[in-house]
Amino acid sequence: MGYFADKKHLREIRRALEVAREENQLAKTRANTVMLEMQREAAQRFIDTGYSHGGASTTETWAKKYDSESLSPKSDIEINRKILRERSRDLTMNAPIATAAVNSARTSCVGSGLVPRPKIDYEFLGMTKEEAAQLQRRIKKEFSLWADTTLCDVCDLNNFYELQQIAFGDWLKNGEEFVMIEYGENIDHMPYQLRLRLVSADRVSSPDSVGGDYDGYDKELPNGSVIMNGVEIDSRGKVVAYYVCSNFPGEYSAKVSKWKRIVKRGKRTGNPNILHIFNADIAEQYRGVPFLAPVITTIKQLTRYNEAEIMAAVINSMFTIFVSSEDGDAMEGFGGEDDEVWRIPGQDGREDEIRLGTGIINFLKKGEKVEAVESTHPSGNYDAFVQAMANMIGAALEIAPEILMKKFTKNFSASKGALNETWRSFKMRRKWFVDDFCQQVYELWFAEAVSKGRIQAPGFFTDPLIRKSYTNATWNGPAQGCLEPTKEVTAAVTRIENGLSTHEDECAAINGSDFEDNVRTLANENVRMADVNKILRKEEEKTGDEEN
Repeated sequence: MGYFADKKHLREIRRALEVAREENQLAKTRANTVMLEMQREAAQRFIDTGYSHGGASTTETWAKKYDSESLSPKSDIEINRKILRERSRDLTMNAPIATAAVNSARTSCVGSGLVPRPKIDYEFLGMTKEEAAQLQRRIKKEFSLWADTTLCDVCDLNNFYELQQIAFGDWLKNGEEFVMIEYGENIDHMPYQLRLRLVSADRVSSPDSVGGDYDGYDKELPNGSVIMNGVEIDSRGKVVAYYVCSNFPGEYSAKVSKWKRIVKRGKRTGNPNILHIFNADIAEQYRGVPFLAPVITTIKQLTRYNEAEIMAAVINSMFTIFVSSEDGDAMEGFGGEDDEVWRIPGQDGREDEIRLGTGIINFLKKGEKVEAVESTHPSGNYDAFVQAMANMIGAALEIAPEILMKKFTKNFSASKGALNETWRSFKMRRKWFVDDFCQQVYELWFAEAVSKGRIQAPGFFTDPLIRKSYTNATWNGPAQGCLEPTKEVTAAVTRIENGLSTHEDECAAINGSDFEDNVRTLANENVRMADVNKILRKEEEKTGDEEN
């Protein structure tokens, strides 16, 4: 009896424990439910605030299929850069509005070439103004001796100013350009050995990437550096070297592709061995993005639309007659010129040709007939649509539509405002180009000129401040131009008289000339004019005496 009682008691205890366990689990579930509800409410409070109602919304209809993932510059730019370059170059060659954008930027920023105007800090160097002016004239002559000849080019094809045009054009189309610094042999008629070699951005790639593609994987080196898309970067993120392929990637060549490692700077002098011309848009970006990258889609679609409208206009302008007969036999002696041939796919015989052209007559087969289809092309909204697209493209590229399309209105204020706004971006890009290319080449040339004794610059190699004082220069290029010269020259004179500008700045702004050269030339012209006036007066006096 006691045994069964104990067993019954044990079962009751176990049942009580199970009930307690279940109640405990239920309590935990309720607690978790409460916690999840609190978290949901807290999250909802954040979701229902700020940008969650707009650009960061994930619940609105427009946002549900909006894939906006953006990662590092390597993921966003480097992996896509090859195809961006290819499409940018294709549009520049084949799409008129893309060609206009690139050429407008190149012509206005560089034009026939940017010319240095030495501006020595003579006060810091302890020189008189006259000594500085004399040295600056010497520097200009010496630099012209090197820059005006094609011997400054490794290929002996272009002078320095032509190299600028090529480099700037490549920078726009490819997003970047590389320039290798080399030194050639001594030549009797050329005292300078500095040579420049332009390198296409496609050739700078990681070793063994034959097609020039970037797969997103960087090669790690034993010293902790990595090679990312042809750029060697150390553990601190500093660019150490570039890898240049001997062949153009993806292009057939009998020569085996080899990569040459070009150290960015010399260890002893710190001078660059290779220049990288590009402008980064975001931090940690090591390669450039083409100028047209933001508008590739728009330009391509506009080009397709333009081609469709042109084809529609061509077809509508054709006069074509279709003749049907009882037996389907064609008559001889009819034809036309400049015809467009339309063949049935897969058929090559003349029987399956339909011709459209000026004065074309087609003979139909027995049982065939032609139904006229009224065309609504070219569209009456064509011009307005293209102008709207030009406005969008110009805004993205910071080029006013008037400049992009080379079409100015009769409103002077509007045209002047468009020109001023566009020139702000042109001057910015010119400054980037000068800093990355022109000034660096100028300083390398200056160092060689001093080392060869052709320019006297005491302390040049001993003190960086002295070096900077000697190599300080401004670069003159194409001027903005004048829409109404009288008004703009008057405004320039007013600025000078009130101390708001200088003669140098206004000369550069109005026609890109050098003030000192103007003064020197005017002085010579005034002397010659004075001499001519003296001769004329003497002849008049002589004539008067003879008449008397």
